[in-house]
Parts: sequence; C-alpha cells; structure tokens
Amino acid sequence: MSERKIIQVEDKVPFKLLLPLSIQHMFAMFGASVLVPFIFGINPAIVLFMNGVGTLIFMTVTKGKAPAYLGSSFAFLAPAGIVISKMGYSYALGGFVAVGFCGCILSFIIYKCGTEWIDVVLPPAAMGPVVALIGLELSGSAASNAGLLCDKPDMKNVIVFLVTLGVAIFGNILFRGFLSVIPILIAGYVAAFCLGILDFSQVAAASWFALPNFQPAKFDMGAILMILPVLLVITSEHIGHQVVTGKIIGRDLLKDPGLHRSLFGDNFSTMLSGLIGSVPTTTYGENIGVMAVTKVYSVRVIAGAAVLSIICSFVGKLSMLIQTIPGPVIGGISFLLYGMIGASGIRILVDAQVDYGKSRNLTLTSVVFVTGLSGIAVNFGDVQLTGMVLACVVAMILSLIFYILDKLKLTNDRD
Repeated sequence: MSERKIIQVEDKVPFKLLLPLSIQHMFAMFGASVLVPFIFGINPAIVLFMNGVGTLIFMTVTKGKAPAYLGSSFAFLAPAGIVISKMGYSYALGGFVAVGFCGCILSFIIYKCGTEWIDVVLPPAAMGPVVALIGLELSGSAASNAGLLCDKPDMKNVIVFLVTLGVAIFGNILFRGFLSVIPILIAGYVAAFCLGILDFSQVAAASWFALPNFQPAKFDMGAILMILPVLLVITSEHIGHQVVTGKIIGRDLLKDPGLHRSLFGDNFSTMLSGLIGSVPTTTYGENIGVMAVTKVYSVRVIAGAAVLSIICSFVGKLSMLIQTIPGPVIGGISFLLYGMIGASGIRILVDAQVDYGKSRNLTLTSVVFVTGLSGIAVNFGDVQLTGMVLACVVAMILSLIFYILDKLKLTNDRD
C-alpha cells in the first residue's frame, strides 16, 4: 500500500481509471444513502439527484480543494421521523431548509469569529454521546425493518438478513479496496432473489426515463424547532470529517479552503435539498474510507461519481429497482450501520482523550446518554423534544452552565 502512487486532490485521472474509480465512490455511499429515503418513505431517485448536485455545489464552494462526497444524513432521522408521523414529510422538509439556512449563517459566524466557541457549547464529553445516540436511538428499527420482531419471523427474511449482515461484517474485515465497500447490498439482494421474495413487476412496468419526485417544503415553527438542534450535531460531524480527510490527504482543510467554506457548501446543499423534496446531505465517512484505501484523492473522481448519481436519478427502471430492495436487506445493512454511528460517537471521546477523572466529563456523558435513551419527552406547546434532540439541548445547557461556573471560579476541577 505504501508503494501505491498517490493521486492528489488536483491531479487529473485518465478516463480508463476515472470511470471505475467514480463508480467505486458512488457505490461506497449507495447502501447507506438510499437507506434514508427508505426510512422516510420517499422515492430514492430524488436523493440520488441531490447527492450528485450537492457534491458538485460543495466542490464549487470549496474551490475544488476539499475532496468530499455528500450523501444522506442520518442525524435527522429521529426528530424528522417524529415530524413526519405527526405532520407529514413536507413539514420535515421545512425543517431541513431551516437547518441548512441556519448552518449557512453559522458558517459566516465561523468566518468572522473562529471555531473556539463550539467546544464551549458542546465539548467532546457531550458531543460524543450525542453523536452515539443517533445510532443507538435507531437500533431497534433495524430488527423491525428485517421483520425479526414478529411473533414468528419468516425464515426467508432471517436468512436474507443474516447473509446481508454477514457480508457486511466479514467484508469489512476480509476484503480490500473495491470489494470492501461494494458487495453488501448486492449479496443481500441476490439472497432475496434466490429465495423468491422479490417482485420485479413494477420494474418491468417502469419507463427507462423518469423525473425524480420533486415536492415543495411546508413550514411550521413547531417542526422547525424540533429539528433545529440537529445543526450542532451535523456541524461537529462535519468538522470531524474535515479533520480526518485533511489527515489522509496531508492538508489542513480547516484553513484551506477553510471551515467556513466547507460548512457553507454542506449546509447550502441541505437547504436546497429541503426545498426540492430530498433529504439533508452531509459529507460521508464511507467515501473518506475509500480515499484512505485507494490513495486516490482527486476531486475529478468524486465529481465523476456525482455526475453518475445524477444520471441514475433519471433512470426510471433503476429507481424502481432500488425500491424493490426488501426489508431484510435494509435491516441487515442498518443493523451494522447504526452500530457504527454509535461507535463513531465513542470514537470522539477516545480521539479527544476525554478525562473521566474530571467530574464534569463523567457527569456530561452520563446525563446525555440517560436523557437520550430514557424515553423522556419535554413538550413546549406543539413542540416535543425527545431522544437525541433533547439530549443535545440538555448537553448544551449543562456545558454553558459549567463554562459560566468556570469563569466565576466556582468549579473544583477547572484547568
């Protein structure tokens, strides 16, 4: 691996390599990215379209200096799910627009004021468990999607689930490069086909060309306030991705092109996604992993993947084929994926070397975890805060109180 030639961010790639490498990036995000529209109950074609458009917007805003592919964000699942169940998907779209708009404002604040205040609002001891809750809070839905929570689960579903999960687990350990990211979805799909639980009648009836299902956003203050706290989570997630990517390619992306540019590109894409009916976008760890393995950092490769994603969104039969993916396959993928999201929160604690000898750190992490997993709900009129969103709000309040107490020199563990 150390002898493999590194293709840097600005390097050109021959077409004979550009196409397969672009396909690799698209497939790396494919399984996770189409999972979000499945959970929200919308056509994945609009998501493929916005993933591609959002990636191209991101590259334009960052002047082609930050290699990143934008896929569907999982941070919004819990609060958006509540909004969808009560008001409908269009009001969740309004929340996505509001978060993206506020994120663009935040990028301007960071441009003017720097990033130090983020650690005050959500230090690692609080951010770690908040991020972990994104996955842990959704873990029950993985088994539900697979049909495993029934009184008598169908053995066909169980087999497809186990095949998908098994390939996901051992593929990450045994395979390398291209094979480590592409076979999960395919293996589960093939297993479902062999067991006869797929129905291709709608695929056969679908046209080859079809427009993605665009739909407008509707706005409600209750829905917006329910989803808005996710902004701090996705901001921290974005910063972490930029830091990791910078280490891989050997550049400080927080300085050049600057955190304000990358954060603006990310949130502007989310805002546009909400306006046209798609899900929020975010930089993707899967694609960061592809860059780390292949040592190909060229933005031209990622741009190629974005263009392929846009093209696929207009292929009606492909869109319908995606929708035939059965629940056990989605359950098998999400079973591992939700756990990885939880583990990424724990990784924040490890990477930041959080000292649990300090009472504040132990208190923050403990209170955030229990708040998020306890099922407690706090209502403010029509607005309900629960799960990860409530935990995030509690974490911010506690962190600010600790900061004020530090300034008053009242704490017993301040540095």
